[in-house]
Amino acid sequence: MNATTDRPALAMQYTFVLPADYDMAIIDRRIAEKGPALDGWPGLYAKAYLTARRTRGAAENLYAPFYVWADPSAMSGFLSGRGFAGVSDAFGRPQVRVWIGWRAQLAGEVAQAKFATREIAPIAPHEPLALEAAESEAADQAIERGALAAVAGFEPTSWTRVRFRLWRDSPEPRDRVALYDVGHISLGHPSLAAQKAL
Repeated sequence: MNATTDRPALAMQYTFVLPADYDMAIIDRRIAEKGPALDGWPGLYAKAYLTARRTRGAAENLYAPFYVWADPSAMSGFLSGRGFAGVSDAFGRPQVRVWIGWRAQLAGEVAQAKFATREIAPIAPHEPLALEAAESEAADQAIERGALAAVAGFEPTSWTRVRFRLWRDSPEPRDRVALYDVGHISLGHPSLAAQKAL
């Protein structure tokens, strides 16, 4: 499999917990209508539009998009812009989790992803912080096993690390690993040289 490898500046995710009886078709329509707006977005590597559903075994109904940013100013511009204001107006302003990137690999077929997994693990107080090599190797191995994207990073406020993967086929469930459906993949334009058309 041919994969392109870039070092991301930031990985980002926010989550909306929706009522147990929420009609998730509303979210599906929102993704279908608004998802392409970030296609080609300057400073963005990729955005995965993610959902989880009680009807498919999840504990809660969720809308939980995951972003990989090439440039912090692009992330800042998005969060202060119309798109994030719109989703905040619709569902309330969420807490946004951000991780400093160690590694991101996007396969050429990443837009074909239908499922995603996300694992967040604590970094123990006395654990050595030289984790980048091991996490990068784990990302490479995930691509070799068929992942269409593999992202690794850490967050030094609560001291956690994240492993995010995109898959064509549904992976086996694992403890403490969140499983999502993918509604759309937006591939951005990592260079800020392009001007936003929105």
